[in-house]
Amino acid sequence: MRKLSDELLIESYYKATEMKLSEDFIELIESEIKRRSLNHVLTLS
Repeated sequence: MRKLSDELLIESYYKATEMKLSEDFIELIESEIKRRSLNHVLTLS
């Protein structure tokens, strides 16, 4: 996850939720988003 750009990480999150992938996987993406302090991007969209 650390190698993904911020933009690709956010895009992956939206795609994963859209495709209803595993909650565990989505939580991993969410935790990386929080680690990078990108939470505001999710709340704006």
